[in-house]
Amino acid sequence: MIKACLFDLDGVVFETESLYTSFWCGMKEEYCPEIPDFEYIIKGQTLVQIYDKYFAGEEKKQEEITQKLNEFEQNMPFNYIDGFESFVKDLKNKGIKTAVVTSSNIEKMQNVYRKHPEFQSYFDAILTAEDFAESKPSPDCYLKAAARFEVPANECVVFEDSFNGLRSGLASGARVIGLATTNSIAEIKKYTDEVISNYIGFTLSNN
Repeated sequence: MIKACLFDLDGVVFETESLYTSFWCGMKEEYCPEIPDFEYIIKGQTLVQIYDKYFAGEEKKQEEITQKLNEFEQNMPFNYIDGFESFVKDLKNKGIKTAVVTSSNIEKMQNVYRKHPEFQSYFDAILTAEDFAESKPSPDCYLKAAARFEVPANECVVFEDSFNGLRSGLASGARVIGLATTNSIAEIKKYTDEVISNYIGFTLSNN
């Protein structure tokens, strides 16, 4: 029986991945033009992970990028993935718990709440970067979300789009459904056979 559905945020609840690709393309041109496909190879990584790998010891660059990212996120539209709102409302009507489990920080979530006053009503819990000791692909975030609802991870369904997120969900022991919003269906199927492009017409089988 499915007791809870746990959603990543970017590329799963909101169609933001193309926007972030554009942002990081701009950062590549300004700060690291020597790294081919930088805007793509960092997908699924936290800001800390990006800084540690590509801008270690370069505090000035880190501060400038963080400021530009904060300004960028303040103006993002945060458009829902097609069909998401109907899908999450149906889950709640069926008594299935819902949570956002994201590496985004509280500051970004405040931008979301301003754009979408209804957002918090869709979820029984919202877990952010401040709630986790370890980032994805560690299962820590999804294990904490399952514990919040006092249900075992194998009675949860994780919705993810990034490779690190998919690894995180699988490592937690949850059932994992991939969103082909950031990566191709073929690439996601290396992690899970359950892949959707959006939520239109999608019904979650309770098994």
